[in-house]
Amino acid sequence: MSKTVLSPEPVLGGSGYTLGSISDKINDVVVRETIRPGWLLGFMLAFGVMQLLLLTVGLLFKFGVGIWGVNIPVGWGFDIINFVWWIGIGHAGTLISAILLLFRQEWRTSINRFAEAMTLFAVACAALFPILHMGRPEVGAYWVLPYPNVMGMWPQFRSPLMWDVFALSTYGLVSLLFWFVGLIPDFSTLRDHAPHKWQRMIYGVLSLGWRGSAVHWNRYETIYLILAGLATPLVLSVHTIVSFDFAVGIVPGWHTTIFPPYFVAGAIYSGFAMVLTLMIPVRHFYGMKDFITAHHLNNMAKVMLLTGLIVAYGYLIEGFIGWYSGSQYEKYMLLNRFIGPYRYLYYALLACNVVIPQLLWFRKLRRNVALLFVMSLIVNTGMWLERFVIIVVSLSADFLPAAWGMYYPTVFDWTMYIGTLGLFFSLLFIFLRVLPMISVFEMRVLLTEEEHKKKGIHHG
Repeated sequence: MSKTVLSPEPVLGGSGYTLGSISDKINDVVVRETIRPGWLLGFMLAFGVMQLLLLTVGLLFKFGVGIWGVNIPVGWGFDIINFVWWIGIGHAGTLISAILLLFRQEWRTSINRFAEAMTLFAVACAALFPILHMGRPEVGAYWVLPYPNVMGMWPQFRSPLMWDVFALSTYGLVSLLFWFVGLIPDFSTLRDHAPHKWQRMIYGVLSLGWRGSAVHWNRYETIYLILAGLATPLVLSVHTIVSFDFAVGIVPGWHTTIFPPYFVAGAIYSGFAMVLTLMIPVRHFYGMKDFITAHHLNNMAKVMLLTGLIVAYGYLIEGFIGWYSGSQYEKYMLLNRFIGPYRYLYYALLACNVVIPQLLWFRKLRRNVALLFVMSLIVNTGMWLERFVIIVVSLSADFLPAAWGMYYPTVFDWTMYIGTLGLFFSLLFIFLRVLPMISVFEMRVLLTEEEHKKKGIHHG
């Protein structure tokens, strides 16, 4: 008696796809399709918003950090808030690509390329802030790099700024290598099917002489798994190091051992939310619903729910530590969050990060694409508010009431933040136009495997 086992959730939607049709559908967006008016409008809008960043950076170099709202005692404002937020968004790409690859999760196939690109663009935005928050980076930023110089000066390796530089550069380099290696087989496909000679030349150089031989595939899979193994601990280490920026300080609300796992969970939480925020419109406007199916969105919503619960647990433990510590400063920090001048922001972050995401328990709501899109925006907003509360509320009221002060962001704080959003989306639009948004060769492997499964079921 034969036993038939069917997958309840197909990873590849639709029917009638062949190896050639999958390649054509994904690659034609890059090599054959003319520029869409919607793409052009979106890119122009994002590029225009990015000019706010360039304008603000120019004024920052000229006048210093006085154009921001930072003061004494709140010496960190939007600059570090945005740095931590962008680093968090960059975590989902590595998680989807590396960890799910090692665990052989097929549903990562349609979204890994997109998430990896998002990681690189988020890291690019985050990398601006450790330099720009110095105010005059042209006279000091290069001292954070450990290079030999005639003055014999070396960086202060006990400084959290140094830890951020090393963590960010390592994470960005490994993520870039992992992304590029995954693109090599697709570059060869683009090289062979591009209609213009200049396109074939560019993709030919990028494909590194790939011919699809058994030797090439063996070496490719080996290096891909090695990079996945290297990238996996980076998911944990990078945001752990970022959390040390706060945990090594004595400021109330910062000096706690809960920060490393709490920050890592929050990073994955916001990262998956951003992937959903970007992917849902892209799959709609580019007609990729057969490749990025409801199954993918459902699984991502589950991961978001799980990490959201870990973040909620972190909030709970944070409150318990403040109460159990017996420190009057820690207790007041908690009280200040609930009844202080920034209390409404704290209530908003609890609603965005804890209360509203509980709707994801319901399968029907996880299948509602519009609701999932709104939910991802809410979570991203809540995670930004979390960083604001952690940094500003703790700094504004620390030990001495005589030293307390309020922080009010200026227009340049906002233009810096909004400008990085413009940079992020400008890079994203360029990526959609010049590189395949979905891994073609992995989708073809997936199609072949599903056909084999069907044949196995048929001949049970």
